[in-house]
Amino acid sequence: MKNKRLVPAVTSLPQAPQVEADHRVRRYAITMTIRIVCFALMMFVQPYGWYTWVFALAAAVLPYIAVVFANAGSDSTETTAESPVQELEAPAPPPTVVEETGSDPFVITIHESRKGDA
Repeated sequence: MKNKRLVPAVTSLPQAPQVEADHRVRRYAITMTIRIVCFALMMFVQPYGWYTWVFALAAAVLPYIAVVFANAGSDSTETTAESPVQELEAPAPPPTVVEETGSDPFVITIHESRKGDA
């Protein structure tokens, strides 16, 4: 019976916790930077019009979106990668010759006895 071992491929391993945390902090900082830009545009773009309300809405909603995205772990983007190792079938071993004793030459039998039974 062939025994296949399941070896995890490097491509299927999750990200390191520090790399994932850095990615989430970077995503949060970018979202909050966009919020600051929207807030500044809301205050300084003249004359006020419909776009002022769009900038105000974005400045009000982006903190919630930033927190939700920052707290979302890697489980939402988890992918399954296949192993790059291709397993080949081993060729069949040549037929073995059984000795006259009737035992297989590749089987080792150990008979144990107590120390006093020698």
